[in-house]
Order: sequence, then C-alpha cells, then structure tokens
Amino acid sequence: MLSDKIETIPIKYTIKIKICSRCILDTTVPDIVFDDKGECTYCKIHDKLDKKYPLDNQTNTRLLKIVEKIKKQGKGKKYDCIVGVSGGMDSTNVLYQAVKLGLRPLAVHFDNGWNSELAVSNIKNATDKLGVELYTHVADWEEFKDLQVSFLKASTSDSEVPTDWVIFSVLFDTATKEGVKYILQGHSFRTEGTSPLGWTYMDGRYVKSIHKIFGKKKLTSFPIMTLSKYLYYLFIKRVKQFRINYYLEYDQEKTLKLMEKELGWRRYGKKHFESTYTEFFQSYILPTKFNIDKRKLHYSALVRSGQMDRQEALDKIKNNPYNVKQEKIDYCVKKLGLTMKEFEEIMAKEKRSFKDYPSYYNLIKRMRIPIKIACKLGLIPDVVYGKYFGK
Repeated sequence: MLSDKIETIPIKYTIKIKICSRCILDTTVPDIVFDDKGECTYCKIHDKLDKKYPLDNQTNTRLLKIVEKIKKQGKGKKYDCIVGVSGGMDSTNVLYQAVKLGLRPLAVHFDNGWNSELAVSNIKNATDKLGVELYTHVADWEEFKDLQVSFLKASTSDSEVPTDWVIFSVLFDTATKEGVKYILQGHSFRTEGTSPLGWTYMDGRYVKSIHKIFGKKKLTSFPIMTLSKYLYYLFIKRVKQFRINYYLEYDQEKTLKLMEKELGWRRYGKKHFESTYTEFFQSYILPTKFNIDKRKLHYSALVRSGQMDRQEALDKIKNNPYNVKQEKIDYCVKKLGLTMKEFEEIMAKEKRSFKDYPSYYNLIKRMRIPIKIACKLGLIPDVVYGKYFGK
C-alpha cells in the first residue's frame, strides 16, 4: 500500500485544559464558563439548587407536605405514584424511601435487552421485599437495536439517549394510563450533578430524526414521546415529576450499605453500570471517541456536596477510566449486529453534535420564560432550566 511507503513524523500538540477551582469539571466540557474565582457554570447550578432544596431542620417537614399531597391525589386509586426502576442504587433508594414514607408506588422498568444479571436480581429483590408491584415494558430487541445503531451512526455523544428518552416516555405513558399524578425520580444533583448539554441532549424529535436518517425498522414496541405529547401529559393530565432525593441526606456510601442490608441489593461497579450497554458506552465509546469521562461529572457532584475530597477526585481521574476488556467490546458489538469492521468505521467517523440534526432545541431556547415558570410550578425539574440556560 502507498501509505506503507510514506515516512511520517509525529507532531505533538499541547492543549491547555482549564479546571474549575471548586470541582473537577474542565474545558473538555463544551461551553463551560468560569467566573472570576475560577468556579464553573455547574457549580453555580448546584448552589442554586442547594439554596432551593436546603438540607436543614425544615427539610423533613417540606418533604412530608409533598408526600401528603401525593397521597391525597392518589386516594382511591391502586397506586399514588410511579417509580422507574433500573436495578441501580438511585432508583432502588427512591422505591425504598417511597414505601418507607407510606406511599403506594408502582415500580416501572423498561427492558431494552441490555439488563445485567445484577440489575434483574436487584429489581426482583427490592420489589419482593418491599411488596411493590412491578410493571416491565419490554422492547422488541430488533427494533431497539436498530435505534441504538442509528445513534452510533449519527456519531454524536448521545448514544444513551434512546434508552433515557424511552424510559421517560414509558413512565409518563404508564402514569397516565393508571391515573397517577406523580412520577418519583432518583436523580440527585448532590451525587450526579447536571449533565452538560454538549454531552447529552435529548428530545422526541431528535430521537425520531436520528432514526429516520439512519434506521431501517419501524418502531412500534415502545413509545417515543413528542413535544405535543409531553405538553399533554404536563398540562392536561397534570403529571408531575418529583425528585425525592433532593430532600434526603443522600450520602452515597451510606445509601449503598442501607440497600445491601435492607433489600439484598448488590453492587455492580461504576455508576449506572447496571446496564451492560451503559458500561460499554461510558467505558469505551465515550472516552475513546469523544474524550468524555463521565467520572468528572459524578465526582464533581460529590466534591461539591462534601462527599469526596477534590484532590482525591483529581487523583482518581488520572488513572485509566475503565480498563475495558476486549471480550466486553466483542460481546457488545456482536449483540448490536455489527461486524468489528463496521464498528471501527463508526468509531472513526467524524464527531457530530446534536445541533447537526433536527430537534426541538431552537424552540426550547426561545421558551426560556415559560420553562422557568413551569419549573417554579413544579411541572418540570429545576435542573432542566440550569441545563439549557445556565444558572
């Protein structure tokens, strides 16, 4: 080959990375902004949420007030709230806390074909021990695989979005069918932070447009919520999302030990690795192709909330992110129906942004005031405003 005969001289480029003076997020995050103290946008978002949801001597009173409202609106119904469960720590803790507070949740799980054995076991143990009914929405594997491969071919860093958005869609769909007004979610800004828009963007139009461009199959076995449907759920059906962990002393290590003791819950490694695909995507695809290390996001949240020392976090990210074994890569590539050559071609494709594809993004940016009002009314989680518009 001609390329074998050409002598190449390697050129090294030094890229200076600026790191937040308070957490460990840095300029590998698109559009990150630092103030005159060197603190980043996401620290400001954390502070605003921490001010609105303080952990003080009145926190439990505020929580119980919301719980009573959920009970009142669910009176006479089989369930008074919906809890999405994945087998992970966050969702399992929400289910545990809901029952402990006297709520009557329906546990809802979306099976996309990538559940680890530990995830299945954790879900069964939790629902059995808590006496909670479980509804599992199972996707047709060929359909969901087609959607996931479509996102890989789109060459954006959003390849987990198909799962996240469909889970979101299933929860609202199930809540409406059951006449339930509250969906309890497991997100905690104190342990997870706010995902940068340039790392993860999702909406129904975006998901559908990616599949229309790159997909081959008709998707019928799971819902993909459009904006009009979302507005219908929010303003007509009045379904609200409640992030219960905002009101709890949510110490990560203490919670892990509690779940193990009370529910027979078992650890699965890194955050969100209850899904085999998530492990593959975050461990290999994101750092290899996009230079995205999700540990920075999670460790930064723990640093801000005092659960991890900043220097400890900086030391941890110096190490190889995940050390993925070749067998794991081979298994996931084969399960996706790709040859290794096809996968390598996908990995070699030029990186793209969600802004390169049709979505509701431009419309959302024009709806700053309505979204702010919806957040204040509790219809949309506050973190949404911070994600799109900064602090």
